[in-house]
This record gives sequence, structure tokens and C-alpha cells, in this order.
Amino acid sequence: MTRLSVNINKVALIRNSRKGNLPNLEQVAKDCEAYGAHGITVHPRPDERHVRYSDIPALREIVTTEFNIEGNPTEKFMQLVLDHPPAQCTLVPDAPGVLTSDQGWDTIKNAGFLKEVIARLKEKHIRVSIFVDPIEKFIEGAKEVGADRIEFYTGDYAKAFEQDPGQAVAAHTRCAELAHKLGIGINAGHDLNLENLAFYKKQVPHLAEVSIGHALISDALYYGLSNTIQMYLQKLQ
Repeated sequence: MTRLSVNINKVALIRNSRKGNLPNLEQVAKDCEAYGAHGITVHPRPDERHVRYSDIPALREIVTTEFNIEGNPTEKFMQLVLDHPPAQCTLVPDAPGVLTSDQGWDTIKNAGFLKEVIARLKEKHIRVSIFVDPIEKFIEGAKEVGADRIEFYTGDYAKAFEQDPGQAVAAHTRCAELAHKLGIGINAGHDLNLENLAFYKKQVPHLAEVSIGHALISDALYYGLSNTIQMYLQKLQ
């Protein structure tokens, strides 16, 4: 089945709204794993409004499934990742101050930069995924720069899903086939939820992993974290 990595950024956002350590980010990560999640994702941003840079060492030590750190590969971010190597690093072209990730890499325009960054990460034996839109030339570009995987940006899919699910997912299906042919693994994430996840899983072949945070944590307010993770796992079977 497709693996589920739980993004715990929104848990950190709640914690950061008050002084102290409630909710405890490390305990939530442990519980997500205990409830069946296959991995934990974090996205430390420059303003540290979510997961803080200082959270990473402890999380790196306690996560026993797959630890995925995503973010814009600034030098500060790169040093953090290289000092505390995760199983996977997902490169995201976030502009400073952006509310949330909303587009993928132009892997052609940024080829030289991405090759250099990916080479540094692979020296530490870190699997590298690149956040991309479902556009063929960018998938081919990801292969050229040495990415192990791509992560499809699914925000536009989620927006268009209610009106025309088939049309919303068509480019993802096509580009997933191309990526598989090129020998690149396939991840996906952004605005996937209980309504649109099963359809996406069914229509996108060779989908290795989804990273879900905002919707999953929001659903957990109603269903509880353990139940919610099981509900998402069922959608991926």
C-alpha cells in the first residue's frame, strides 16, 4: 500500500501559540507511529512558526519509522539536514514568508542549483525528493538533476476535485507513468484529505508515499488522532 507520512507542523503551530510544550511534539510523533503512520514529516520554515530548527535533533532521535524533512534548501536548512540526516529530504521552492507551499520546482531553470544540493545530500546517504507540478518536462528535469523521487504538488488537484475529479487528476496519472518509466519514485502531498485521497491513490500509479498534515490534524480534532490515522490508512489500501 501507499505509505502515510504525517506532517506534524500544525501540532507545532498550536504549541507555539503559548509558552511551554503543550502539545508535546515528540510525544505526538511517537503516537502517530504507534497508531500506524509509516513516517513523520516536518517543514521547518525560516520564521519557525511551525516546527522549529531546534526541534529537529530530538525528533531525529526518536522517530523510528521514516523521518522526512522538507523545506527550501537555504544554507541554514542544508546545514540542519546534513547535521541530522533524515531518511528523506524533500526540496520545496518556498519563497520567504510564504503561507504554505503552492508550487513545484522548475527543474530545468534551477538544474545547476539542484544538482549541487542533491549531491551534498546524497553524500550523507539521504534520499532526495523534489516538489514538482505534474508537468512532463519538470519530471524529466528531476531525473537529470539526480532526484530519487518527486513529490507531486496536489493543491491544484484538491481545488479542482469537486468539479471534475477525472480532469483534476489526469496530469498526475500521466506524469506518474513517466516518472516510473524514468526510474523515479513518486510521492504526493498538499491538501489531500479524506474526500479526495482514495480517488487520487486509485488514479495515480506507483504512488509510494503521501505526506498529509493540515487535513489530518484538523480531522483529528473530531475523530481523535488514532482513529484519524486509521481512516487515512484505509483510504490508501
